[in-house]
Amino acid sequence: MAAHLLAHEVADLCLGKPPLKSLSVTSTIGEALASLKFCEENCISVWDCDHFKNVDQDCICVGKICMVDIICFLCKKENVNSPSLALKSPVTVLLPKDTVLVRHVQPSTSLLEAIDLILQGAQNLVVPIETRFSGSSRRKLLQKSSSTKICNTLHNGREFCWLTQEDVIRYFLSSIGLFSPLPTASIDALGIISTEFLSVGYDSSASSATEAISRSLVDQTSVAIVDEDGILIGEISPFTLAYCGETVAAAITTLTAGELMAYIDCGGPPEDILRVVKERLKERNLEGMLEEFEIDPSDISSNSSLSDEELPSPTSSRSSSGGRYNKSSSYSARMVRRAEAIVCYRGSSLVAVMVQAIAHRVNYVWVIEEDCSVVGIVTFANMLEVFRDQLESMMLGHFD
Repeated sequence: MAAHLLAHEVADLCLGKPPLKSLSVTSTIGEALASLKFCEENCISVWDCDHFKNVDQDCICVGKICMVDIICFLCKKENVNSPSLALKSPVTVLLPKDTVLVRHVQPSTSLLEAIDLILQGAQNLVVPIETRFSGSSRRKLLQKSSSTKICNTLHNGREFCWLTQEDVIRYFLSSIGLFSPLPTASIDALGIISTEFLSVGYDSSASSATEAISRSLVDQTSVAIVDEDGILIGEISPFTLAYCGETVAAAITTLTAGELMAYIDCGGPPEDILRVVKERLKERNLEGMLEEFEIDPSDISSNSSLSDEELPSPTSSRSSSGGRYNKSSSYSARMVRRAEAIVCYRGSSLVAVMVQAIAHRVNYVWVIEEDCSVVGIVTFANMLEVFRDQLESMMLGHFD
């Protein structure tokens, strides 16, 4: 059983994946922002290549950039009053200095080796796609890809894709029956509930959560929004912010954590909250941010206006039955809840939590009590540790 699972290589998990869109390491943050919008990607890989000087130079993916990196950078004190100047900074200032989130691997790398790299902190494993170009066509493609800094896919005649934690979890879910009875065990019994998590008070300023948001992006988790009793109200998720525009920086700079939830909770910011953002930017003399991040009124839903009484509150965000979340009645039926946290309980089974996370395209699930107080968080990394230990036990049992 273990031998069958471990016989797979990372190339088997990358079948059908599209080639990575890439950005040159010499780009500016403004160019990274344009690239994210033009390529319509939630994150883009950053590469160190110089084919003008050496066609045969090895290309190295040195990291990745998403909208959250840019938003948090623009929220820094030194950048809030001059975002246009901040966007001219080199993209390298967004890359973490103390951790390696991206690692190159060969298509023949074993599944166990890939899991070990992920557990060591890698978020994305860069895998070559076996597509080859030769002769004059290769040189022409290299010259063409070198002529622009954004959205390239070709590096030294090759294309690449990347493998994520979600890809590996999906692979295990497709073979979940082989691990019986592990999948039905509760997350509490398996000991994979982490009690260390990031949180911020509902009435705290959203700007005070900027560092936590940056940390959650590295950890691939989220920032819990809690009330004074530790009750989970919602979250500020980098997975949600990654699909927002850079204008969210203005909201983070001026709003409370609770107000920010309402701002990102639907397809466009509610008109009343948008008005609050603009007024507070003027009060704080942040004219540069106001001018740079002027939001097109057409982006605001005609039905999204909220009165002060309709703004989300710690008590109205939960139903009286506990453990359930309600939308404000003023929201249009077509709007989708985005700031609501995905939750489970101590007794939830491993497979149920896996399905929840995959269905909502997140790498974690919050663990709460019946009264909605936060117990902890379960991540894909926690789950991968369990599967790795199980595979190792299977192998030892097989060879014994």
